[in-house]
Amino acid sequence: MSLKASYRFIAPFYNLFLKHATGKFRQRSLACLPQKTGSKVLLSGVGTGLDIPYLPANLTYTGLDLSASMLSRARPCVKTLDMQLLQGNSMQLPFADNSFDCVVLHLIVAVVPEPHKCLQEAARVLKAGGQILIFDKFLRRGERAWLRRGLSPVVAQVATRLDVIFEDVLEQSSELQLIKDEPVLAGGWFRLIELRKPEEMGKKQ
Repeated sequence: MSLKASYRFIAPFYNLFLKHATGKFRQRSLACLPQKTGSKVLLSGVGTGLDIPYLPANLTYTGLDLSASMLSRARPCVKTLDMQLLQGNSMQLPFADNSFDCVVLHLIVAVVPEPHKCLQEAARVLKAGGQILIFDKFLRRGERAWLRRGLSPVVAQVATRLDVIFEDVLEQSSELQLIKDEPVLAGGWFRLIELRKPEEMGKKQ
């Protein structure tokens, strides 16, 4: 089953399972958004819009998701925010290089089939000096986690991967700097991560 098909099925139940469990961690992550009015923020994998209630009103947002069913549930959450919702692939973003001041990747890096492409695309569309905010579940190098690793091939066909090692993903986006990596949920399986694209990257281009 493709991700688009599986999330069409999951969409009606998504908030029921994740809204209360993840809300305070989404809020903590989004507290690191740029403060400058008009800054452009991409929510790649916006889903049903669970991040939207925590977004400040002075920024400009683009929300992207692969599933039209998820986007239809996000749309009523937008209200008065300056936000555009688009259907698209987080591993192949339909935006020019250096388009956004911040990219939010909440529960998407470990969902897509190729996590490194998701992060590379986020880095590509991010302006020099910009930040990437991640909230997701990751294994650590050397962590056995036999059950998660064993279940991952099955669960990944329906919802999400369970075996993604963040350090391996980040290694393939060497231009990004790790600013914060905080374990927050399920014994540290879920983490709040902040990355930055150095100012020097803009000078080289």
